[in-house]
This record gives sequence, C-alpha cells and structure tokens, in this order.
Amino acid sequence: MKPKILVTGATGFIGRRLVKKLLAEDYPVRCLSRQHQTALPEGVETAVADLLDPDTLTYTLNGIDTAYYLVHSLDAGEHDFAKKDRAAAQNFVAAAERAKVRRVIYLSGLGAHEAVSEHLRSRHEVGEILQQGNFATTVLRAAIIIGAGSSSFDILRFLVRTQPVIPDLSGLQTRCQPIAVDNVIHYLAGCLTVEATAGQTFDIGGPDILSYREMLEHLASVAGQVNLYFPTPVFSAWLTSKLIGLLSPVKSEVVLALLKGLDNEVVCREDRIQKLLPEPLIPYNEAVALALAEIAEKGNGP
Repeated sequence: MKPKILVTGATGFIGRRLVKKLLAEDYPVRCLSRQHQTALPEGVETAVADLLDPDTLTYTLNGIDTAYYLVHSLDAGEHDFAKKDRAAAQNFVAAAERAKVRRVIYLSGLGAHEAVSEHLRSRHEVGEILQQGNFATTVLRAAIIIGAGSSSFDILRFLVRTQPVIPDLSGLQTRCQPIAVDNVIHYLAGCLTVEATAGQTFDIGGPDILSYREMLEHLASVAGQVNLYFPTPVFSAWLTSKLIGLLSPVKSEVVLALLKGLDNEVVCREDRIQKLLPEPLIPYNEAVALALAEIAEKGNGP
C-alpha cells in the first residue's frame, strides 16, 4: 500500500488539482482544513485543524509519510501575513516532528533573496523554517502560475478584460518566467516517487521568459482583447488593489501583496528538476488558452 499523504491548502487553486492527481495515482490522502469541507473529492480523509492553533494539530499528522505545505496568509493584510505565515510554519514543524513525518514538499516563490518584496521574503522564510525540521523538505520555487483560479492570473485577466488603457509602469518591464499549472502539479506529485528530490530546492518555470507587459499583451491576443498603454508618473498600489479586489475574485489584500512584488525579477536560475522529472513544458500562450477555456466552461466569462 502506498504511504499516506497530507495536503494542506487542499481546497485552494493548487491543492484541489494536486489532491485529484494523488487520488488518481492511488495514494491515500488526508486533507487539512480549518473547517469541515463538503467540496473535497470522494475518497479523501479530512482533518479539521488550524495551523495557527497548535492544539488542533496534535493528531493531524499522525500516520503521515509526506506532507504538502501549500498554505499562506496573504489575505490577512500586509501588516499581518508574514507574522501569521511564520507562526503557522513553526507550528507545523513541531507537529510534523512529533508525528515523525518523513518528508515535506513546499511550493514557494521565485526571486533573489537580496531584493524581494515582503510577500516573497515571507515565502522564503517559511521555506527556511520548514528546512530546519527533522524531516527532508523539498522546496519548489515558482513565479506566476497560469491556470483557472490562480490569483496572479486572475489579476492579469482582470486588467486585460476591463482596462482598455493600462498604465505603462516601469515594473511592467520586469522579467518573469510563468509556468502552467499542469507542469506545477507534475513536479509536485513527481517528487513523491523520486527520492533524489528529498531535501533539495528547485526552481520551476515554463519555457518562456516574458516581461509583465508582454504577458498582458500575449493574454490579450489569446483572449481577443485590445489594450493601450500609457506612461504614468503616479501609481497607487493600494488604490489599484482596492479596485481589483472590488471587481474581481481576488481579495484586495492579496492583490496588494502581489503588486508590491512587481519590481522583483522572478526567473529560474537553474533547471535541475527537468532531469529528475522530465516533462514537456507548456508555452505561455497555450497555458493561457487552457486557463481561459476552463474558465469559460465553468461559466465565468472568456
């Protein structure tokens, strides 16, 4: 029988897809959630617990071989999310050590340590906390993940769909290496069976390196939209986050944290994982088309 897997953040954008993949590969899966979930697939075991409340974690990780750490607290606001992410990671490490968890797999963010946003600094700090645990931690570092339900993709799509004129900010020239969600799921699930990934950190990215403006332009082309760009000397990330939060599915606190990272280049510095887990990388335009098709199928527009 295959070892039991814990997925934290199981109802999120990545978690839902990963749980489906693990079940298809016949892994017994336990999903951690802060409240009872009815939307989880049939066949999973649920554990109601809160990473910020260590008392609820006493039995959550018992019998778990490998745990996926897919949670963050961006919606807590810019003054609280780093503190909450730190506390959650520390509580998780303590519980995982008590339960003698063998491996942890963590999805983090790309970006150099010396000049990252508070959001990326927090993601890196969580990885460092997990790596201090008495288990082998695999860290996968990704930039923008392209797929239906991705907060970053939803922001790009919102701008292209609703803003005929987009401020041509200097940050739009920053380079990014987006990756299709299907490729991310392949790497996350594949790490289970390739022990050489245990205790390692890998950059994961798609085949295209684009500026944020190029990403918007390509998305517009695939979606059949037209946008104009004009230089602007004044830009308020706070006001923009409120607008997007009001008119899109993404919470304004999440938008603000992501916008503040606009000047940070997020490009892979190595590609070792491609040798361990080979997979055709989906080009950006194809990933966008797949995401838009899934959104349209669910009745949420083009």
